Amino acid sequence: MRADRLVSLVLLLRQRGRLTADTLARELEVSTRTVLRDIEALSTAGVPVYAERGRHGGFALSPGFRTELTGLNHDETLALLAAGSGRGEQVFGLGPELASAMRKVVDALPESHRVAAGDAAQRFLVDPESDLLSRRLVAEEVPGGAMIEVRRAVLAGHKLRIRYAATGETPQWRTVDPIGLVTVRDRGYLLATRSGEDRTYRLSRVLAAEELPEAAERPNRVDLDRIWQERSARFLSGGDHIAVLLRVNPERREDLLDTALAVRAEEPDADGWLRLEVTFQDARHARWALWQLGTDGEALTPQSLRTWLRDRAAAVAARYGDPSGGAAG
Repeated sequence: MRADRLVSLVLLLRQRGRLTADTLARELEVSTRTVLRDIEALSTAGVPVYAERGRHGGFALSPGFRTELTGLNHDETLALLAAGSGRGEQVFGLGPELASAMRKVVDALPESHRVAAGDAAQRFLVDPESDLLSRRLVAEEVPGGAMIEVRRAVLAGHKLRIRYAATGETPQWRTVDPIGLVTVRDRGYLLATRSGEDRTYRLSRVLAAEELPEAAERPNRVDLDRIWQERSARFLSGGDHIAVLLRVNPERREDLLDTALAVRAEEPDADGWLRLEVTFQDARHARWALWQLGTDGEALTPQSLRTWLRDRAAAVAARYGDPSGGAAG
């Protein structure tokens, strides 16, 4: 909306001082011509914005033009700034809106409060793009237009038509009753029902979406946490999932958790290793995950997994021959 854009323009000038039309256009994701029209509209409305000519020119506000919000204390402000540095907004397509909201919050703080909170927030980093092993953590991409339609339908309580690409299937259109949105480790999910049956859709597989005018068939109140737990339990107990009891070197624990579907139990073992009960997608998934651990992991059950790992290790040893120098025949 233009009103929101005008507010964002004022806040950008308040917080960053003099800015060129090109810079404002990039920040607001509009054309330079639109920025110039907005500047003119602000001047007409009495906002003291003025242009400075020359090489280092641009647009600026008269000093002292601001409002204050005194209801937030330091820790409340810091909580908002820290939360705003996370990446969940990317999953639900709310990045620009979050940036605009944070500008409004910061601008509305008293001067001394704003500086202190901003300095403190620099000491927090939430969900960086890579971990200590330089493994890049990439949030799943969701088409912007589709995400807007999904979000609108969820909030308005309307039926939703989505073009969904299920694994191994041709994308198809289907009409669902949306319940809510969930994000887990930068993966977004739409919880819905279809013809009365529970359905969970990966947002990255929604290729297109359309909010329908009909009311969705869903309860007025919802406990998303309970629903997610119930669906997760059903997912883990269905299909070809396999439970594995194993031991792992603590230094490789995170590598294991990155590949497993779920950890059902965990406790320290006598020698300093960890003993875990882990669920994998299927036997092939379990074999692959344990093989990646090498000598830092040991499958205890099922016996079929131990046998497969033993046989493969023997085959690899035979391939590389006698360690004293003799070659395998």
